[in-house]
Amino acid sequence: MKKKLMVLVTLATLALPMICLAAPPHPGPYVSGFLGVSSLMQTDVTSTVFGPGATIYSDRVEFDLGGNVGGAGGFDFGFVRLEGELSYKNGEISKITEQNRGTRFTAVDGRLGALAMMFNVFFDLHNATMVTPYIGGGAGLATLYLSDTYGTEMQTGNRSRVYRSDEDSVFAYQAGAGLEIAFTRMFSLDLGYRYFGTTKAKLNNHSAMETELRFESHNVSIGFRIKF
Repeated sequence: MKKKLMVLVTLATLALPMICLAAPPHPGPYVSGFLGVSSLMQTDVTSTVFGPGATIYSDRVEFDLGGNVGGAGGFDFGFVRLEGELSYKNGEISKITEQNRGTRFTAVDGRLGALAMMFNVFFDLHNATMVTPYIGGGAGLATLYLSDTYGTEMQTGNRSRVYRSDEDSVFAYQAGAGLEIAFTRMFSLDLGYRYFGTTKAKLNNHSAMETELRFESHNVSIGFRIKF
């Protein structure tokens, strides 16, 4: 019995440094910031022109790479983090194709952006290294901003306004994963990926032409986290 006890004590003593390394940072509040790239997914945009014999346009819209910037503040409980996040993502419209008539617009000048306020939950997978993987997601509210959008019709060469500027607030959600690289107990680097999406927004719904669309994007970022 004494031998078994000695073995257990010895193993516990040998394991103590690893336990200390694997232990999560001290629970407490933190702030973070990030900057990265947003790749907006192509989206279907429905525009309805009201009047005698309403006309419906169904467009496939594609985007160039855009930006992704934001910050968060929350509380680290050890293995779970709860936070509030404010972020902005956008993308330049690169191509518009009207699917029913085959009309294509090039040399497009317009952008779509999303200002989001999210509540997130992340689960930290602590281990015996300075690198901590994490997974999680969140939900909240996003205001979508569509600028005045102009394009040149390939078939005729005519340049015209395709969409009018407007904004709408909709439900938003995200999910993702990343790596926290801890340099000290207070400061760490954050490498993250997020999928971000919203429900359908209705723009210019009090005008002669109503536009409906969703915002979906893949986002990669690098950031920092300061714990107190």
